[in-house]
Amino acid sequence: MKINGKRVLITGGSSGIGLALAHVLLAKGAKVAISGRRPDVVAEVVRSLQTNSAEIHGIAADVATAEGRTATLEQTLAVLGGLDVLVNNAGGVRAGRLENTGEAELLAMIDVGLTAPILLTRAALPVLRESGDAAVVNVSSAIALVGAPFYATYAAVKAGLAHFGEALRRELKGEGIHVLTIYPGGTDTPMMKSNRAGAELGFSREPASAVAEAIVEAIESGRNEVIRGGEARAQMIALNRENPSAVDDQFAGLKPALEQAVKDHSAL
Repeated sequence: MKINGKRVLITGGSSGIGLALAHVLLAKGAKVAISGRRPDVVAEVVRSLQTNSAEIHGIAADVATAEGRTATLEQTLAVLGGLDVLVNNAGGVRAGRLENTGEAELLAMIDVGLTAPILLTRAALPVLRESGDAAVVNVSSAIALVGAPFYATYAAVKAGLAHFGEALRRELKGEGIHVLTIYPGGTDTPMMKSNRAGAELGFSREPASAVAEAIVEAIESGRNEVIRGGEARAQMIALNRENPSAVDDQFAGLKPALEQAVKDHSAL
């Protein structure tokens, strides 16, 4: 896909990977709409992205609600005149032991990270079909490939999103809409600020800009997935597939320190 001139909607585009992706896409000539829940933040980000050549629009809406999804899509079509690329990037996390996590927090993760992408994609499919050269980009997580303790629901949400994308890619193959799944590892974003786990606990971090560059390259080349984390991540994924008990044992030794480091990790 050629990015120049493409009309792109990025949910959760006012910070982190979404914001970094907006920067890269605008630099390549895309027309971009970003959505976020906080009107003041969205407006400030749009001002920061505006240049003489950039076409950037902000939409203040919560995609975790039916009203927010409707507003997001309607406003996107109003300002962009159509849609070629939908990036399902909005998400939220609450780490900790399952029995200590409130039902409202569990449901919030599911609503924004899984239900919203599925329903927003369904609503957007007719306009994506009109493009003839369209894409859906789902930002999952490396935790979808190797589940980590104290992230049970988040892992379920991200794995669900990944398999939604895989199945939908096959459903839409040959119909002018490609589906790409992204598996970021630890990324230096506001969402990770309350996570105190470091590389020694498996939470090394890379700049959001590096993830964004990889996403755009994958859109351009028509790849099916992007898995970040390098060789170390690839080895862990392979071990988890071939000998999951060995991964269980690795995490068992890290559990006390990991639980302490992530007990306050919350971004909902």
